[in-house]
Amino acid sequence: MPRRIRQWAPALVWAAVIWTLSTERFSAAGTAQWIKPLLHWLFPGISARALDLVHHDIRKTAHVVEYFLFTLLLYRALRGQERVWRLRPALIAFAVAACYAALDEVHQVFVPGRHASPWDSLLDAAGAFAAMIVVYLYSRRRLSFRACLPDRQA
Repeated sequence: MPRRIRQWAPALVWAAVIWTLSTERFSAAGTAQWIKPLLHWLFPGISARALDLVHHDIRKTAHVVEYFLFTLLLYRALRGQERVWRLRPALIAFAVAACYAALDEVHQVFVPGRHASPWDSLLDAAGAFAAMIVVYLYSRRRLSFRACLPDRQA
């Protein structure tokens, strides 16, 4: 498989997953059909209000997580063979993820049972931003660790 396809395939597949999660099947009513019974089974004494709140929090956390992963995959594709953190691919990955989040919300306007929310786009962008912070910190830590290793010139 060509290198470019190997680099971009995970990000493109994840974009398709995000698009699928924006369908009616994964609306609040759709996810409530399986998340709420699972929560009720795990916590038999949970109140209906608490059940609604936890369901809402799970759905909002999913926004952050899905765009966190998407941005990591975009950064990986943009970075190519380079193994050091670079600002340009990080900014592009963040911008693409944020734009895709906005497009995803527009898509939801046309899906029955869904609606667009600028707050959801903001959560998505927060997940994307967090991904770039984690990549940056990981890269810095890896570089400082390598600086502590003795040279292997012999």
